[in-house]
Amino acid sequence: MPWMPFHLPTVPLDCGSRAAVARLVRSVAAAAAILLSACATLPDADVARPEKAQPVSFETAKGPVPESKNRAILHALERASGSRDILRKHLADEEAINRDSPLVLGNRAVLLQDGPATYKAMFAAIRAAPDHINLETYIFEDGEIGSEFASLLLKKQADGVQINVIYDSVGSITTPRAFFDDLRAGGIQLVEFNPVNPAQVKNDKAWRLNNRDHRKLLVVDGKIAFLGGINISESYSSGSRAGSASPRRKQAEPGSGWRDTHVQIEGPVVAVFQKYFLDTWQRQSHRPLTGRNYFPRLDRRGDEIVRAIASRADSPDSPIYLTLLSVIDHAERNIHLTNAYFVPDPKLLQALVDAARRDVDVQMILPGKTDSWAVFHAGRSHYAELLRAGVRLYERSGAILHSKTASVDGVWATIGSTNLDWRSFLHNDELNAVVLGTDFAGQMDAMFAEDRAASQAIEPEQWARRSLFLRLQEWLARRFEYWL
Repeated sequence: MPWMPFHLPTVPLDCGSRAAVARLVRSVAAAAAILLSACATLPDADVARPEKAQPVSFETAKGPVPESKNRAILHALERASGSRDILRKHLADEEAINRDSPLVLGNRAVLLQDGPATYKAMFAAIRAAPDHINLETYIFEDGEIGSEFASLLLKKQADGVQINVIYDSVGSITTPRAFFDDLRAGGIQLVEFNPVNPAQVKNDKAWRLNNRDHRKLLVVDGKIAFLGGINISESYSSGSRAGSASPRRKQAEPGSGWRDTHVQIEGPVVAVFQKYFLDTWQRQSHRPLTGRNYFPRLDRRGDEIVRAIASRADSPDSPIYLTLLSVIDHAERNIHLTNAYFVPDPKLLQALVDAARRDVDVQMILPGKTDSWAVFHAGRSHYAELLRAGVRLYERSGAILHSKTASVDGVWATIGSTNLDWRSFLHNDELNAVVLGTDFAGQMDAMFAEDRAASQAIEPEQWARRSLFLRLQEWLARRFEYWL
């Protein structure tokens, strides 16, 4: 979810509901943060891009592969993408941007569509864990799903499995303190990311109210990682796909839930996701996690090539932002973007426009209804320019879209927590997985087609005739897009 100063819903909400209250409280906290924060700036993509191409290299659980194998893998990917050197140029940029996060061979990636499928897979992995569980989430609600997570984690802790949880102070601001106290009393170790209360900030660490942990990561025994856009919240407990409504919520109609995407990854790259979790724990708690086998031996589990990419609000690098710009700039055939909160900076907007003008088939699925008035209309304020360039726009119907995914040229794909907005690129800690290969990209494209079929196309002529009232809302929301 985004975190914004003006958070008026565009869908009917029960103002007495827990969800509405949660959104209101997070919005108030956001407004306070804005008053206390200095402006940050995005990195200059042209300066950040290497002058010299970096050699693209791949790793396995045993370390870097020989140069001959590197070349063979690259040739196979280039044949699959239909490009002789465009993909190689992008990967060279991506390699330079993400120097500490290699492309790792031998992984298995399972696409998880919507909350019910994701929670089912998470619960199965948690139940089977013998050593430790590391959970990092923006929102940890105490509703039915949150209570189910809490009960299972407490049981595993009682069984001798060490549970470590990082939750965001603003994202979980409406969760009662007693909920976390019960977890702590059961032996679970918890870290509250950038506490809202400055008195809770440890040691001499700066109070960074505006910087949030927007990541959603579960690492089980250092062997299985889950990441994407799904929080621990009732919003996801009924899926958006036909027949996916939760049996526990009999009153929920199919299609009434939030549409979101997660991925389950097994294989050597899980060690990188584990490293990112431990790094956040260390920075926030000022103490390392020890006593468990956090980095077990990881064997080959599949054929996917995966790179873990993390961005931090307190770092100027913004590797996820730069990686997205690079892959859009180098795309040859098609770009499929699905995103919950679209408030592009000028560089990202221009990259999409330029791609469409060089005859790349750029298609974007964005929300048709949302929990965020300002983001919704600020994003729509850019539609006219995109449509003029030839970008095809769709708005998802029947659900609140919360996915953050992309696929490019049928060979490059990403899933993560990152929205296409200033907040994700500047003010949040975010986490994405990049997957190379035609099989997974094919699954992503099939998912995109399914979402597109459930969406309304934005036709240029019709959009040009939109009402003055809509235009006024777009103009007003656009004034605040840096903070959305």
